[in-house]
Amino acid sequence: MDWSDTPEQEEFRMSVRSFIQERLPDYYRGEAFERRRVEDAEQDWQWEMMHGSDEAKAAAQDWSDALAEHGWNAPNWPTEYGGSGLSTMEQFILKQELGSAHAPEVGGGNGIPQIGPTLLVHGTDAQKEKFLGPTLRGEMLWAQGYSEPGAGSDLASLQTRAIRDGDEYVINGQKMWTSTAHKSNWLFGMFRTDPDAPKHRGITFMLMEMHEPEITVRPIIAMDWRHATNETFFEDMRVPVDQVLGEVNRGWYVGMTLLDFERSGIAGAAAQREVVAETVEAIQENAIPNRGTQLRSELAERAIEVEVNNNLAMRIASMQASGLIPNYEASMGKAYTTELEQRLSRTGMKIFGLYGGLWDADDERSPLRSGHTRTYVSSVVGTIAGGSSEIQRNIIATRGLGLPRG
Repeated sequence: MDWSDTPEQEEFRMSVRSFIQERLPDYYRGEAFERRRVEDAEQDWQWEMMHGSDEAKAAAQDWSDALAEHGWNAPNWPTEYGGSGLSTMEQFILKQELGSAHAPEVGGGNGIPQIGPTLLVHGTDAQKEKFLGPTLRGEMLWAQGYSEPGAGSDLASLQTRAIRDGDEYVINGQKMWTSTAHKSNWLFGMFRTDPDAPKHRGITFMLMEMHEPEITVRPIIAMDWRHATNETFFEDMRVPVDQVLGEVNRGWYVGMTLLDFERSGIAGAAAQREVVAETVEAIQENAIPNRGTQLRSELAERAIEVEVNNNLAMRIASMQASGLIPNYEASMGKAYTTELEQRLSRTGMKIFGLYGGLWDADDERSPLRSGHTRTYVSSVVGTIAGGSSEIQRNIIATRGLGLPRG
């Protein structure tokens, strides 16, 4: 299939580039930003909106407002809810150009791209009215409450209880690896409402404001010293009944809809293309000595795999644009993207030899501001978070290939 831009797509691509050049705040440009982007990756747009300096908050809001003028902060949302109504290819081009410019993703990783589309599928009209607008404007910043100490890959074993009390549910328990809880003011998650039902049937999906002291957040610092996830404790947290998304005791299926959006891999495919291009550019600019045909072949292999991943992502984007929910296709994208991320960083480190292991992004000898080194460490979690690669292969085998379980 030919993915070359049509004249109309090329015109759109040029308009996006011009927009970025004209409207991207200076805060997101230059060497200072590049160092922050590598060294403080957790201090993203969402963190800046919640905890950033006055300069950071102003830049984050200005960039969000600029994108919103075109609906580009929610390119896969319908126009009636503030989205752009872009075609599948236009959405992909937009992500490519934003990624190439290292422009920040607005709306938070859990907000516009995940809970937003899930609300469009499962939400009532009142819920769409209440949550979509503030999410789009960056007023509601979302954390994901799925995993628990005893429920990770086997997520349906979750035990955090939600007990009905009049017009509210009372929640007690603990979540683990709660993404972005330290920089969010709302949380979506799955909770056990019927302990006697089969484990997939007694779960309800809920939306809640993150109040203290009912919700306590404790940081989990990863081995790359970044703070992206947390332990979250619920103590008599009250959630109105009208903030249940989907049916009571059928929340597992709502949660899986959201994971399918999370696993699409569209943004990851665009970013990996950029990594290959930057690696090649660094080799050429720095006159890296010839490290042999094996490493040349290895980088060529990564380039091929990036194009394969690009095609997987395009297929998923096409399904979403047609109103379909990618299921096993999303699992293919998730497994392939996260495993390729690990291979790509290993290849980059080997190409740059001993310099490839430098951690300090300010060190002029550090290739790509230590990008491959930091990705090598941080990408370990990618094949576990959001459903392990083993889980993804089970989904592909059973739902995609029709193979029996067991």
